[in-house]
Amino acid sequence: MDTTSVWRATAPGPGYAMLQGDRSCDVLVVGGGITGVTTALLLAGQGRQVVLLEAGEIGSGTTGHSTGNLYVTTSLGLSAIASSWDESVAREVVDRRGAAIDFIEQRCRSLPGAAFTRCRHHQYARFAQDQPSIEKEHQALARAGCAVALEHALPGGLPPPSGPVLVLADQAQFQPQAYLRGLAAQAAESGVSLHEQSRVLELDARARTATTASGTVKAAEIVLATHSPKGVHLVQAEMPVHREYALAFEAGDVDPGAGIFWWQGDESLSIRMHEHEGRRYLVVVGPAHKVGTHNAKAALMAVQAMANSYLNPGKPVHRWSAQNYRSHDGLPYIGRDRSGCFIASGFATDGLTWGTVAAQGIAAQLAGRADAFIDRCSPGRFTPAKGARALLEENATTVRTLVQGYLTHGQQEHLASLAPGDSAIVEAEGEAFAAWRAPDGELFAVSPVCTHLGCKVRWNSVETSWDCPCHGSRFRPDGTVIEGPALAPLKRRQLALG
Repeated sequence: MDTTSVWRATAPGPGYAMLQGDRSCDVLVVGGGITGVTTALLLAGQGRQVVLLEAGEIGSGTTGHSTGNLYVTTSLGLSAIASSWDESVAREVVDRRGAAIDFIEQRCRSLPGAAFTRCRHHQYARFAQDQPSIEKEHQALARAGCAVALEHALPGGLPPPSGPVLVLADQAQFQPQAYLRGLAAQAAESGVSLHEQSRVLELDARARTATTASGTVKAAEIVLATHSPKGVHLVQAEMPVHREYALAFEAGDVDPGAGIFWWQGDESLSIRMHEHEGRRYLVVVGPAHKVGTHNAKAALMAVQAMANSYLNPGKPVHRWSAQNYRSHDGLPYIGRDRSGCFIASGFATDGLTWGTVAAQGIAAQLAGRADAFIDRCSPGRFTPAKGARALLEENATTVRTLVQGYLTHGQQEHLASLAPGDSAIVEAEGEAFAAWRAPDGELFAVSPVCTHLGCKVRWNSVETSWDCPCHGSRFRPDGTVIEGPALAPLKRRQLALG
């Protein structure tokens, strides 16, 4: 299945050369999403020599598969921040995220195609039992000084809410891939050395050296802007990993115009419109699912079914998914961790704004400027009272997955019996293998053991990938790393069919 997002389909990547040979620099930035590119641009503005390495293409990770929505609240609710921390921290969150949106708006003025638009953000309940959470969020936003109101109707033919609609003024949406492409061009013009198709295969944090297939970079400082930091880091034990599925339809009967629309509930939807070259799209994103423990095709089909049932769109033209990592206490992890590298992670589904906040904070720290909010987001913080449940659930998932993966027998199925498009964990020659047969008949067999910390991978039929349920590493059928903390690929196996 083609899983190119509407953003990447309508704003092709810029194209930068692969790293060749050995380099040295002041700062190495690993990751070409909004966090990495913004960080590189800001550091170049400080006069630093910066190298940026991207494993795929600029924007091919989460940024290019996001919603393109920008807002001062968070996807899990500002009320959750106020409850876990206090109202003063909730106000800090609003202030920093608001400043990040202003930064993006200013940059968009010189970036063609970024399509930045100020708009209203709507949250509403599908069913009456979800209405109390809307009212609680309204109170938290009001106490944080936001321009928020309750209304009783929705525009453009959207299904009626079960109660009052929370409306947050002066939020924004844009075309994230076009923005990132333009930002990368500005970074290159500022002297940043950008390299695509340059996956880091080895990372020596102590020596400040990163190795790719075709070169090495030695730096005075390293910034891991890779969503989840590469290698083994303590914060990974604190972050549940989720995946969301999205579709872009041709616009149909429902067209609410500019605006962010969050339909809350167990079967939630995020809805927005996008226009490109006169063609209008209805973009719909479904609820989060734990990575490696769900049926990906069923999750995608459920989003499509809900959209067809309630929104009556045109035909679906793009399908994609994106991964997110939640911190245990509601704030992201930003700053230098115990490895000595700078990291930026734990954004949940708010990475466009948090990624910009992280870039600004890391640039300030490297310049020696004090930043109390970024200090609060330190990766070294330990606040179990604020996120004990999340910590327990995530580590229980890891333990459960390890036990199940190693005590459960593989499927009793011969490799030769796999039909085109089928996948299975099979036993052959006395070993277990993760196997998939391509539509053209080619068989791919790899080790089922994630190279990060040894959990067993699971098949994702939408993205055609092997996903690790423990810390979110993902691999192509041939074992190549797609994303996540893993550095090494799954080992490829050559087997005789039988």
